[in-house]
Amino acid sequence: MKYDLVVVGGGPAGLAAALKAHQEGLEDILIIERDTVLGGILNQCIHNGFGVHKFKEELTGPEYSQKYIDKILNTNIQVQTDTMVLHVTKEKELHVISASQGYQVIYAKAVVLAMGCRERTRGAINIPGTRPAGVFTAGTAQRFINLEGYMPGKNVVILGSGDIGLIMARRMTLEGAKVNCVLELMPYSNGLTRNIVQCLDDYNIPLKLSHSVVKIHGKNRLEGVTIAQVDKQLKPISETEIYIPCDTLLLSIGLIPENELTRECGIELDIRTKGATVDQNRETSITGIFSCGNVLHVHDLVDYVSEEGEIAAIGAVNYIKSNKKSKKEFAYTVPMEGISYIVPQKINIGDQDKTNIYLRVNKVYEQCVISGYINNSKIYTKKYTKLTPGEMVSFNIDKGKLSLSEQDQIKFKIEEE
Repeated sequence: MKYDLVVVGGGPAGLAAALKAHQEGLEDILIIERDTVLGGILNQCIHNGFGVHKFKEELTGPEYSQKYIDKILNTNIQVQTDTMVLHVTKEKELHVISASQGYQVIYAKAVVLAMGCRERTRGAINIPGTRPAGVFTAGTAQRFINLEGYMPGKNVVILGSGDIGLIMARRMTLEGAKVNCVLELMPYSNGLTRNIVQCLDDYNIPLKLSHSVVKIHGKNRLEGVTIAQVDKQLKPISETEIYIPCDTLLLSIGLIPENELTRECGIELDIRTKGATVDQNRETSITGIFSCGNVLHVHDLVDYVSEEGEIAAIGAVNYIKSNKKSKKEFAYTVPMEGISYIVPQKINIGDQDKTNIYLRVNKVYEQCVISGYINNSKIYTKKYTKLTPGEMVSFNIDKGKLSLSEQDQIKFKIEEE
């Protein structure tokens, strides 16, 4: 089987990429999704707040994805659900398997990787204690309640103030559970400000910064957790330990891009984002393979996920139509003081377009400036009232107005006023 474009993943990034590629003139497109339906993680995100930027209205997760699904169903884009991609090669061969089709080898002129991300589990942070029932990742609890109809527990502690943890604090409360507190290891929250207000403050749920769970208690079912304040080195302070009885512990301790296929393919990964290293078209180190959405770097807004899917689609369409084989020359973005990471990591200097820059800061900053430099010459600056690690920063630079040479470094950093 041969296609012009194969999109791996039918979540918000993959849906946006496939639809945009079709709108740009590609006819032979296939979406491969391992779940039984399209939509990805949005299917279990029944709260509103999606689409404010993209559609200028507040939508639930299913409503947001359905807007794309409806449009895709009115095209000739092909979809294979309940299908697992086992391997992607440098030659853009995809080895896939499903109950209906069996084992297939699919050939593509270009591939867009949009596999999303997964949650970090208890094993990633090594919480001491027993292994009772009642310890869940926040996303698993969300699926149990919103899709499966099961209540994980009634007396809850949440570790981690990422957006899923904040949203589940409200969701569990609305379902009748008591949420004792949300704990955050860092001295700042990793969630959106609006979620702190709407999910914690509105329900009088305490947020304990610089706190963590230091022990889990219980044999068959969770009976309680011991929490403690942590010092500046993030080590527990023993005299601050408190025991909290509970039957459920939800973990919202970070997300990891789902990059097993990317890694097996031999694509270069960024140690900061845990996703692929890409140029401004979201093309990876392997020509003709593109990456976007949460598999590239973890986003806080689905609107940005869709935007990035469209960027990758345009890149893939241009690659297919031009069939570029020539050697590319790159300048590189470099995160400096205050910046955790930057996407894209490199800029193809042969493409004279505006470049979407995404970045995150490494701590809370107030009244600050993001500045960009090339060879000590300032090429970008923008003032911000407040920046936090939980909220991604997005802006454009007009590359056509820059004088870029191969191996140039565009350095971005925080400058406090």
